[in-house]
Amino acid sequence: MHSTLPFFLAMVAIIVLLNMWAVKLKIAYPILLVVGGLLISFIPGMPRVQVDPNLIFFIFLPPLLFEAAWSISFKEMKKWWRIIGSFAFLVVFFTALSVALVANYYIPGFTIALGFLLGGIVSPPDAVSTGAIMKFVKIPKSTAAILEGESLLNDASSLIIFRFGLVAVGTGQFIWQDAATSFLWMVLGGAAIGLLLGWIFVEAHKRLPTEASSDVALTLIEPYFMYWVAEQLHSSGVMAVVSGGLFMSARRLIFLNSASRIMGYSMWESFVFILNGIVFLLIGLELPEIVDGLKTDGIPLGTAIGYGVLVTGVLVAARIISSYAAMLATLIFRPGAAPKTSGRVLALMPLLLGWTGMRGGVSLAAALAIPVTMENNQPFPYRNLILFITFVVILLTLLVQGLTLPYFIKRMHFLNALVSEENEDSTRLAMKQGLKQHVYEQLKTKYENELQGHTGIERILKQWEERSKAADDSWMNEQTKSIFVEMLESQRHYLTELNKDPKINEEIIRQQLYQIDLEEERLKII
Repeated sequence: MHSTLPFFLAMVAIIVLLNMWAVKLKIAYPILLVVGGLLISFIPGMPRVQVDPNLIFFIFLPPLLFEAAWSISFKEMKKWWRIIGSFAFLVVFFTALSVALVANYYIPGFTIALGFLLGGIVSPPDAVSTGAIMKFVKIPKSTAAILEGESLLNDASSLIIFRFGLVAVGTGQFIWQDAATSFLWMVLGGAAIGLLLGWIFVEAHKRLPTEASSDVALTLIEPYFMYWVAEQLHSSGVMAVVSGGLFMSARRLIFLNSASRIMGYSMWESFVFILNGIVFLLIGLELPEIVDGLKTDGIPLGTAIGYGVLVTGVLVAARIISSYAAMLATLIFRPGAAPKTSGRVLALMPLLLGWTGMRGGVSLAAALAIPVTMENNQPFPYRNLILFITFVVILLTLLVQGLTLPYFIKRMHFLNALVSEENEDSTRLAMKQGLKQHVYEQLKTKYENELQGHTGIERILKQWEERSKAADDSWMNEQTKSIFVEMLESQRHYLTELNKDPKINEEIIRQQLYQIDLEEERLKII
């Protein structure tokens, strides 16, 4: 323990340093973390990193998925649910099938079941890598929403394929009828379990006398509990965490106060950053162990690299083909939902969407979760080769696609034609003007009698009418503070109603709600 702790503390320090360097270089930090982990692994005397396959999913997946569900715009998910659903389920299955067929044909002794297992591992694109890259380039809001929604759901579908692949390899048989029934239970049952537990947690937060620190502590436990309960019932823990997280996210204004929301935002942002950093460092640190396994199995390194490059090519091609198929289906069956732009732009959009398929933490976690031995105590076939192919896929997609994607986006000036949504600055200005008018009318209507001759309330009115701040806070007595807090709550209600407008970017609404939370907390210390 005393020798391991400094190593993990050093990992956190390296993650922070590499992230700062990535920001300076304006590249996605997962790229530097993977390369950094790979270089660190070659330092003499470095301890070999070994992760328990039975714990890898449970440690990393629940909090990462839960935070992603809280961050995503559910409004945008509903708007683009068809294409998100097709990419999260149909495209993942098509990709896994393509990998299974190619691997079965080109890799000696590789069965279809092993191919599906490998396909389930490498099929889901990584949300963290894509999100990190999007910080440095501007893309249409619709494209960003599709990528975010897809990344939230495709983990569930790919891991279900992974689980079926494990069963097929272990038992040597695959019954389609049983698989279909099991698939429905895993998806629908997992979603139902997540919704039920999400409702229970919301009620617990509302009814228990919690404070900010205990509220945030409970949110740390909740995704793990959702995942564990669903897995115990042989359903999908991933679907449980995603559905429960979305349910709770939509009700955050109801069961969490301003202090809990502010503290939770900061804590979860740091926690998830460290978790993601550890996962991407592990990708690099695990390579020596994987290479040693290849040598034990008698597989030449060059041959294994060739298999990894082949599978990477299949993944990229399958995603691009799927993107064009989705666009074609939209133009045929729902032409009104297609973007209103030129034919050249429509032709290049699927290419861009297809090039965003970087792989990352979920693929590594799935590969590491393959058991070393099967139930009959025989070594799991081709485990080390699957791990190595997964590593090559992650490394190539991060380096090739991750480094070139920002360049392609900047060079493809056609994206300017896609940004037809209302300018964010003008939207934000209109929202703030609406808030000002709303508060002013609320004060005039509800506190008309109190306004006369009361310096504090008159100053509140003047603040909202002219957007000016008083020189000191001595005027803020308990009565005026109560009215001020009530006005803040009224603003939240106004913004919640405003968010129903499909033209409004939900991210702008959330930013303003965060500002209101900060203002309420400032009032508490006056």
